Amino acid sequence: MSTMAVPDVAVAPVDEGFWTRNRKVGLMLLALGLLAAAFFGALATDQQARFTLSDDAAGAALEINGTIGAILFGIIAIAAGAALLAGVPKRWFVPVLGVGLIAFVLSFLCWQVSAAPTGQNFMPLVNIIRGTFILALPLIFGALAGVLCERSGVVNVAIEGQLLMGAFSGALFGSISGNVWVGLVAAAIGGALISLLLAVFAIRYLVDQVVIGIVLNLLAVGVTGFLYERLMQTDAAKYNSAPRFGNWEIPLLRDIPVLGPALFRGNIFLYLGLLLVLVIHVALFRTRWGLRTRSVGEHPTAADTLGVKVLRVRYRNVLLAGVVAGIGGASYTLALYSFTKNMIGGKGFIALAALIFGRWNPTGALLAALFFGFADQLATYLGAINSVIPSQFLAMLPYLATILAVAGLVGRVRAPAADGKPYIKG
Repeated sequence: MSTMAVPDVAVAPVDEGFWTRNRKVGLMLLALGLLAAAFFGALATDQQARFTLSDDAAGAALEINGTIGAILFGIIAIAAGAALLAGVPKRWFVPVLGVGLIAFVLSFLCWQVSAAPTGQNFMPLVNIIRGTFILALPLIFGALAGVLCERSGVVNVAIEGQLLMGAFSGALFGSISGNVWVGLVAAAIGGALISLLLAVFAIRYLVDQVVIGIVLNLLAVGVTGFLYERLMQTDAAKYNSAPRFGNWEIPLLRDIPVLGPALFRGNIFLYLGLLLVLVIHVALFRTRWGLRTRSVGEHPTAADTLGVKVLRVRYRNVLLAGVVAGIGGASYTLALYSFTKNMIGGKGFIALAALIFGRWNPTGALLAALFFGFADQLATYLGAINSVIPSQFLAMLPYLATILAVAGLVGRVRAPAADGKPYIKG
């Protein structure tokens, strides 16, 4: 079989009147722009806000007067909001919204950087970008695991457990063997084991997929915590001292200003994460496997009548998701830290939010994960310059944005039609 059509479901158009979603978003962006121009502009100082093109204060930098920058970028956000409110063509909605949001963030940064203590009124862009990707890595792998599962019709709430089991397995077997590659393979298998349990209970025994996902998360916390206390805590040198992947520099690309030092002098997990986004995106929308996966997630009965083995596709993709998430967990213990109890700390649920925010699309999930990573990195930076903004408040913003996205204020967010629905072959 070379082609297969996925039935379209007719949806009656909804008359939203004048206040369409685009105009509501435009009004919100307009309000944010006014806030930026008036409030941030008033609080900013006349010091130069320096955005250095390195990972410290040295070298070339982009400079702008703090007050002027805050007001100028606020005005740009106002203009973008006004354009959306006036009604731009649909194809221009995302670019205009993006420009407006970036302008709002830049206005905020002009205030913060210019108001920093003398000697600290600079933002090292290389350090910020590098930190954003490092903090986003487990979210990228976790969100991709969610894409593989939920595009197949299986809700994956167990991302947290898959990441945790991957981190633990990588640390344990990497330490015992003294080989970082053994640790990486063990991490993939550890994540796949959690996925195997998810697949068996959700697909074979038709257990509620959200409930079994939560149970598996608790199982992973319990098992890894018990073994950590019995093995790693008593003999860390033997069981919790895994070798680490070093940074790999890519010739030529590493010399690109700003992006080169930030992205092309990284470890294997950075390159693998970006490569997986590309591979899964192409495979999902350009290959037979992707067509079958999407059909199983949208209309499994129709896919079955056309010869697709629905349960086989679901089993395979859920196991593959576990491998991906397990590798994501290893990005902690084989690149950054030693293993500690419950070290994932809710990142699996943030990855699930990134999946929804990214509309079950690998590229969208990547951008959402980077958004979360940037917020975390920005909170760290603001703490370093003694900002008056509490870091806890900044950490809250990505979740607020996710709520707004899920609520449909920036467009309809619809999961695959068969997501979470068990399939019983007739």
